[in-house]
Amino acid sequence: MSSDFIPIGTIDDIPRRGARCVRTAYGKIAVFRTADDQVFAIDDQCPHKGGPLSDGIVHGKAVTCPLHNFVISLESGSALGADEGGVNTYPVRVEDGRLSIALSVLPLAAE
Repeated sequence: MSSDFIPIGTIDDIPRRGARCVRTAYGKIAVFRTADDQVFAIDDQCPHKGGPLSDGIVHGKAVTCPLHNFVISLESGSALGADEGGVNTYPVRVEDGRLSIALSVLPLAAE
């Protein structure tokens, strides 16, 4: 594991279709686990009104903000459908059930 990834726990720390938060120098990052055990990390603040995305509903590779139903792609961080905006995404590794995150920000996907 390279030094730019920091350990944040295990995949079992996150329920399927759920999230946990990690506090970093970038602020709160939400780490999500999908129903098929894929793991994604994005800013924990909806671009619409700042709602906590970690409290949202995970469906497929997206999360719906609990405040105003904005849908955010866990892969790209971009708002989906008619919504606009996006959040930063962060690289996550899963090795032998252990999770680590890199604090380098991945750029938003081109729309």
